[in-house]
Amino acid sequence: MNVRLFKPSVGEAELQMIREAFDRSWIGLGPMVNEFEDAWKDFTGSRMAVGVNSATAALHLALALFRFPEGKKVLVPSLTFAATATAVLYNRLIPVFVDSDPVTLCMDLEDLERKYDRDCVAVIPVHYAGHPVPMEQLMPWARERGLKVVEDCAHTAGAIYQGKMLGTWGDIGCYSFEEKKLMTTGDGGMMVTDDPDLFQDLKAMRWVGIDKDNWKTAQQYTTANRDAMHWFYEINVLGYKYNMNDLAASIGLAQFKRLPEMSRRRSEVIRQYLDGLEGVPGVEPLLPFEPEKYCYQMFGIRADRRNELMIHLKSKGIATGCHYTPLSIQPLFGPWGHNCPFVEAEHERFITLPLHADLTDEEVEYVVEGIRAFHVEKLVSY
Repeated sequence: MNVRLFKPSVGEAELQMIREAFDRSWIGLGPMVNEFEDAWKDFTGSRMAVGVNSATAALHLALALFRFPEGKKVLVPSLTFAATATAVLYNRLIPVFVDSDPVTLCMDLEDLERKYDRDCVAVIPVHYAGHPVPMEQLMPWARERGLKVVEDCAHTAGAIYQGKMLGTWGDIGCYSFEEKKLMTTGDGGMMVTDDPDLFQDLKAMRWVGIDKDNWKTAQQYTTANRDAMHWFYEINVLGYKYNMNDLAASIGLAQFKRLPEMSRRRSEVIRQYLDGLEGVPGVEPLLPFEPEKYCYQMFGIRADRRNELMIHLKSKGIATGCHYTPLSIQPLFGPWGHNCPFVEAEHERFITLPLHADLTDEEVEYVVEGIRAFHVEKLVSY
């Protein structure tokens, strides 16, 4: 048996939406992007949503919107994907790495307080694996210090925390639709806010500085209004080629309808893992998973003899990973790193196990049995 680590769950529904884009002969920035943005805005209860080509772009633009002075600092977790911190560098700001909470692996709020100084202008909480940062504590802390809050929701979509959807607690929420995420557009991302004034320049910034809707422009070609001036545009801000396109949005609209069922299946898989691995010596869940409450993009364990176990599982055809090597020990971030002692040591026990909506009960049981067999063999050999 070969068990994939991650896998997008796509099929006929997504193909049908792509066909509609083909039939319309419009696959760039167009009406399906608008439709997807409206759907996401309503889903999150936000006042505005804007689609982009990745969560990396979303994070870059989110910080850019605030126009912070060069050299100011942004607080980011060490345990996250590179994009959370590279977005800081893109904006010529300085990343300040925060250690992980030993239990949840999200930002350690005590270390956050220690790392803060008056040069800090923003904080980027990451809901690691889909587990919520305690936003009811972080938000008043940030507001008291005048910090902007950009929520990195790359690992979650649709989770409600204390009555409020993750991604809507901060000033800006950034979601990922990359192929491994809870839902996918192939590659893609979404930004939300309750402050439309903050997003005033965003559509221009995502499309080379031009604040104009291509699809609407094209429709003007066939109108009788000779004063439409469909050819006119201005560039007033520095923009990037970060727009979502209709091919991606067409997949996203189909995936969006299936998100509840896919999230439900992920929760079932996590529950099967938790029950199956309970009591295995030397193994514990990566974090306090609550699959009946939250939406998780990853499942993992902390394990003794981690490397040996990963090689053992690989020999059985089971794909695994480690999410992540802390950014504070990556060479790129050397000037600001080596300051998160807990996660810099603890990550060597992390194993990410297969999790996706198409995973079968038999495959999950095969993974569980592989882990159990390894520990039985080791107990006997030792």
